[in-house]
Amino acid sequence: MVVSLHVPPGAFEAAADSVRGATYRSEVRVHEIRSPAGLAPNSIAFAGDVDPMADEGDSEVGTGRFILLHDPDEPDAWHSDFRVVTFAQAPLEPEIGVDPFVSEVAWAWLVDALAARGADYTHASGTATIINSRGFGELESQGVGAQIEIRASWTPRDTAFAAHAEAWGDLLCLLAGLPPVETDDVAVLRPRRGPRGS
Repeated sequence: MVVSLHVPPGAFEAAADSVRGATYRSEVRVHEIRSPAGLAPNSIAFAGDVDPMADEGDSEVGTGRFILLHDPDEPDAWHSDFRVVTFAQAPLEPEIGVDPFVSEVAWAWLVDALAARGADYTHASGTATIINSRGFGELESQGVGAQIEIRASWTPRDTAFAAHAEAWGDLLCLLAGLPPVETDDVAVLRPRRGPRGS
């Protein structure tokens, strides 16, 4: 099924402006970055960090990327002329990193975040990966560590592109261990704090 949004020529800038106007939680800082080359004729990309420790560089709590792609030729894999591509990453406590259900929970958070923001979409795909590591030799002082990475893409079914970016921002917060803004009565992942193994 093709989900054409029938965007008139030149309207990609309107879509880009919509994403630029997204409103994020106060814990998230987002800035526009150079789009990866070769993904689509038109694209706009953003980097986000949760509670960044500095004005530049990735957060030690959570970081990610959001890219809106546009191709008027409607690639078969997209089923439309627009496609959202995202990445989100956060450290975990090592004992959480070995929980076999963490990946499922993290993907469910993405689905819930999209629903909560009213971001209508179809043809979602992606991976949720848990990475566990231990330092050896000269890296032994790093101890043990874990992190979660989500790579996801989906096809918007409307032109409310800001809602899709806002859902991605909410996912960053959840991965970083922050509760949803609606309630504190929810289980959250605990991000790793301080040096690995501490």
